[in-house]
Amino acid sequence: MFKVGIWLTAILVCCAPLWAQADSKRPAEVKLIISIQGKDLFKAYCASCHGLDAKGNGPMAASLKAPPADLTRISIRNHGMFPMMRVEKIIAGEELPASGHGSSQMPVWGPIFSRVTTDVDLGRVRVDNLAHYLSDIQEMK
Repeated sequence: MFKVGIWLTAILVCCAPLWAQADSKRPAEVKLIISIQGKDLFKAYCASCHGLDAKGNGPMAASLKAPPADLTRISIRNHGMFPMMRVEKIIAGEELPASGHGSSQMPVWGPIFSRVTTDVDLGRVRVDNLAHYLSDIQEMK
């Protein structure tokens, strides 16, 4: 469980530098992209820290206190199982990772993904699609 917490913390901090730029900038000010596809969501909200390949080598990685996790190895770190429900809860901000890193000031995407004008259920769809994308990019070895 502790290992899960480490990489899940990375999900929460993937765009923390956005808020470090100005104290007044909060997650509510982040703009939603039009796409609800997991790959597009990852590229827009996570790749700055985790890298386009999700291996933890994004352009903002060096500026973070804790290095971003390699998100392609979540299943490996969990004995071959991808913890889908836990990943979704952490992305949505419904569960905090079991780790000493991070805080409630770091971004959680659930509330941001739910800011839509026509259908609030699209927030949950975004969370689900992002979690499934992470599941799809898992390495087996």
